[in-house]
Amino acid sequence: MAELTPYELLGGEAVVRRLVDRFYDYMEQDPRAKHLRDMHPADLTGSRDKLFMFLSGWLGGPDLFVQQFGHPMLRARHLPFTVDEEARDQWIMCMLQAMEEIPMDDTLREHLEVSFWKTADFMRNR
Repeated sequence: MAELTPYELLGGEAVVRRLVDRFYDYMEQDPRAKHLRDMHPADLTGSRDKLFMFLSGWLGGPDLFVQQFGHPMLRARHLPFTVDEEARDQWIMCMLQAMEEIPMDDTLREHLEVSFWKTADFMRNR
């Protein structure tokens, strides 16, 4: 029997979309995320869609981002932006807040927190 992916353990497409939407809601509403919010366009629709597509594949679900845009090349795609410790920490803060609203097993939550932290830290370019 095949092991379930984090995508499947979370609950699939609808739950990943909810996680992304809550992430951006926090980024938009929490004044502590202003530095991060200022890096994004006024209309977050495209940002929401791209993060949803990326996370779908990153979590072991459909590789939507790759299908539409090719390899993510995360660092290269973020080079035009100043991704410093402040931006990293604000990104993590918003993601952890969003994750609090998603029911999940403690083992999965810990795995995702570590993985998100490593990825966010890898994105730093300043």
